[in-house]
Amino acid sequence: MSMQSTYRELTINELSLMFAKRQIHLDPGFQRRSVWTISDRRHLIQSIVAGYPVPSIFLYRRNHHGSLIYDVIDGKQRLETIFMFTGLGRFKRERFDVRLKLGDREAWYDWPTLRRQSIETRTAFDSYKIQTVEVSGDLREIVHLFVRINSTGKRLTSAEKRNADFYESPFLKEADRLVRKFHNYLLKQHILSKAQIDRMRGTELFAELLMSVYKGGPINKKVALDRAIGNETINGNTLGRLSRECVSAMNVLRRMIPDLRPTRFHNSTEFYTLFLLIWELQKEGFVLTEKRRNRVAFELLRKFSTGVDDLREKLKNAIPARSAHRLYADYLLTVRADTDSTATRERRAGILRNLLFSLFNRKDKKRLFTSEQRRIIWNGDDPRCAKCGRPVTWDNYSVDHMKPHVKGGRTTLKNAQPMHRNCNSAKGAR
Repeated sequence: MSMQSTYRELTINELSLMFAKRQIHLDPGFQRRSVWTISDRRHLIQSIVAGYPVPSIFLYRRNHHGSLIYDVIDGKQRLETIFMFTGLGRFKRERFDVRLKLGDREAWYDWPTLRRQSIETRTAFDSYKIQTVEVSGDLREIVHLFVRINSTGKRLTSAEKRNADFYESPFLKEADRLVRKFHNYLLKQHILSKAQIDRMRGTELFAELLMSVYKGGPINKKVALDRAIGNETINGNTLGRLSRECVSAMNVLRRMIPDLRPTRFHNSTEFYTLFLLIWELQKEGFVLTEKRRNRVAFELLRKFSTGVDDLREKLKNAIPARSAHRLYADYLLTVRADTDSTATRERRAGILRNLLFSLFNRKDKKRLFTSEQRRIIWNGDDPRCAKCGRPVTWDNYSVDHMKPHVKGGRTTLKNAQPMHRNCNSAKGAR
């Protein structure tokens, strides 16, 4: 069915009644999050009270179980602002006041005060008419309309356009879930601001991370991301695995470097590279849990950041770089232009890998002791449990890594000791 449009004017009172009856849906899947500031909202209320015209509101008319529902295509911020100011429904706690000139008096008014002190203004506000454009038809056409008309006010970001195009994508939904999971971390470390998260930049970042894990390395953001999010070949099981690997790498990164803010790696471009390096090291079996080595890793990253920052300042002041600054200069090139291409990201990752690679040990590929090793240890002098000190019997016998395998301990006789099975389980990775 082709798209059809109906034009009419609705008063604020009529729109409020429709919202109260749950006929107006402010947050359909393709819609973006709220991005207006309190200043934007106050300006709209001042315009309405002054009788100035405001832009039309676009609504998608659809039937839902016999009830008529209107999804907001354009005008979400305006409707929210009106409902917030009047404290309607779920917006009751988000009321705000506005500086208005009523007659000869200029003062700050909230909605209850305005209603009490100026019945005339309250009546004019309720009866203020807003032109609405009601459209119906194919949902994909409606989504494309949403992208096209959101060019006034705060333009749609690339991430918001992507959300509109692929809002039903399980891939995008999983990326959004990961943003919510790590929301506080992203804000605290200054990886993203609240405004960036509200405008879907966090969802875009985690979509990149998920797809990069799927591809096994850096991707070209500009070329690959739309195709990646719309890729239906990634089934639920694969998406679940990608998500688990992302969560695991994020948790390891948080433990290794609790505070990214003193380094360059808190900005999203360089955080992407650091995350993929940690994921790669983890995937290759490197031990990333030793506190002493992690402290050294943080110091290396901090000093490296300082070196890059210092070189950038020198270049700004036309001070020539020394040959000793070559590493910093090479890295600086990867963050100054074409930062999101595959080639640039791979160069940046290679520099970081060379910086940290030799710091960490790999886990021994051989996890279990062989039958021969077990017999050699058992046939030693008076085998006793290394934990509780009591004799070990063959029926209750295990071989323990003195230095735990997960911390880089080797599966060798020099790193082996007899232990009861329950004592071994209780010892864990200590």
